[in-house]
Amino acid sequence: MAEEEKTTELEQEDQSVESSEEEAKEEEAPELKDIVTIEEAGPCKKKVIVEVPEAKIRKAIDEQYENLGKEAVVPGFRKGRAPRRLLEKRFGKETAEQVKLTLLAKASEAAIKDNDLKTLGEPDIDFEELKLPEKGSMTFDFEVEVRPDIELPPLEGIPVTKTKLKVTDEQIDREIEQMLRWFGIWTPRPEDAKIELEDRIVADVAFKIEGVEEEEKQNNIEIQVRPNGFVGVIPVEKLDELLVGAKTGEHRETSVEVSEAFFREEYRGKKVDIRIGIEDVKWLKSAEVDENFLQRYQVEDKAELREKIQDSLESRLENQIRSQMSEQIYQYLLDKTDFDLPLNIVAEQASSVLQRQYTNLLMRGLSREQIGEQLEQLQATSAEQAKEQLKTFFIMDKVADHFDIEVTDEEVNGHIAQLASQRGQRPERMREEMARDGSLAQFSLEMRQDKCIAKLLETAKITEKKAKKAKAEKKSAKKTVPKSKKKADESKEKES
Repeated sequence: MAEEEKTTELEQEDQSVESSEEEAKEEEAPELKDIVTIEEAGPCKKKVIVEVPEAKIRKAIDEQYENLGKEAVVPGFRKGRAPRRLLEKRFGKETAEQVKLTLLAKASEAAIKDNDLKTLGEPDIDFEELKLPEKGSMTFDFEVEVRPDIELPPLEGIPVTKTKLKVTDEQIDREIEQMLRWFGIWTPRPEDAKIELEDRIVADVAFKIEGVEEEEKQNNIEIQVRPNGFVGVIPVEKLDELLVGAKTGEHRETSVEVSEAFFREEYRGKKVDIRIGIEDVKWLKSAEVDENFLQRYQVEDKAELREKIQDSLESRLENQIRSQMSEQIYQYLLDKTDFDLPLNIVAEQASSVLQRQYTNLLMRGLSREQIGEQLEQLQATSAEQAKEQLKTFFIMDKVADHFDIEVTDEEVNGHIAQLASQRGQRPERMREEMARDGSLAQFSLEMRQDKCIAKLLETAKITEKKAKKAKAEKKSAKKTVPKSKKKADESKEKES
């Protein structure tokens, strides 16, 4: 018993000595470095050539067999006691493959990191073709797309024109009028009363479609009396001229040549005769500025209501002015910055833009054949859009690096909370949805771009000018508002 204990102690001492010797060797052994060569391989593309030294390969193989020897079970030997020659015979192919994959992964990762390559996507390495050499070093190469090398123009004193806009009494009056209409009541007109513009009628309608024998009938459909309105789904020009002046019980008829691009195939490119039987006529009786109306907007009187509306309209104008100034900053950076773009990423982005354009045309009613006729123009347009979007992204990314601008999780959560409050949603639920559909990352990027624009506007050379007349101003706004915000800003402009 004593001898066994003594033997165990000696084994432990031996193991301890061996372990210490191995640690000493590891500390003394210099780190084996790969030989890496970087070559240009096209616009925003690098060719990376890596040579893994033979000593590094041998060391990786030895370590792999050492780990394998501790766990491998070989018939006739206790666990961890099988000689290496048997392990090589039994597991040689799998071990070589594992060592190869490990070395390739580590070597490619180190080559990118050590040479500070700002890659876009993963390196393209053909793992199947490469073999682990029995002797000598292992050389492999791969290509990676990298972020473009951008030289920013001067970022201080960017020329920006600021349009002076102010809220007028007429705008406030129009806003109140619109609010009163929102809470108005559709009221029946007397039977002998004539239809007026903006009335709403209830009618029985018959459609006679060219080439179709039977009429299509729709009863009790609502029609808004407008210059360019709809009867059912059919757009009718000068609908107001057709209906204004008519009375309940009367009929009106018209014919429409439906566009070849109409979204409903049964009407597309055909003449449709329309007969409208007027059953009921209603007019919108606007609400009044009474106590109930004022309570809706949490104000005491009409004067306070006008003040509240003025504040709201001024906020909209500020957003509109800021959007115009931001667009000038974007355009300045695009005009003053020239660089190559990664071709593969441009192609991917262009494909995405083309798909959105294609889907949009389908929704507008064009057939696939009609879209095919425009395909060449669509492809050219989508390629230009893709280039502009990518150039803007890379430039703003460089600007963010220049100013060391980041967006924190707290800032993202704060903006999401504001949006969720406006939409009546829970912030955490909204964040989950954005994370699922991939919009959370884009949301963060846009926030960072907004911070960059704010920083550039701090030192911009701003020249103020008076607003043009209303029509000219609206036309100008459509040109200067960023694409991503056009619809919202245009609708706000109409309201104001």
